[in-house]
Amino acid sequence: MDFISGRCIQVYEEEEVSPRQLEILQHALGADEYGRRPRDSRNYFCAGPGDEPDCRELVAMGYMQEMGKRDWLPYYNCSVTGAGINAMLRESPAPPKLTASQKRYQRFLEADSGMSFGEWLKQDKIFA
Repeated sequence: MDFISGRCIQVYEEEEVSPRQLEILQHALGADEYGRRPRDSRNYFCAGPGDEPDCRELVAMGYMQEMGKRDWLPYYNCSVTGAGINAMLRESPAPPKLTASQKRYQRFLEADSGMSFGEWLKQDKIFA
């Protein structure tokens, strides 16, 4: 079952996607190159003429579904299915290992505190 739309689609086998198709799936879902995506991420892709053949192939594979053209957006619009999310997660490379310092800086970025990194470090030590 495609958990995005609630429709049943049949995917006969796990098909590999091309590097460009993987980029399209990642972009449509708001994911980075490692397949990591925020909780409130998007799920749509507006394909220009250069991307339309790849999107049509992804639809044929069951990894995307066509959303139809809009008057104000006359391009090929599609969204990622549950099978497409699984394919994106399967095909995306593992993220690099982070050092303790890199993890700390990542926590600083995620905190979005409005402080400089130095200020955040001082505050972080107080509450640690």
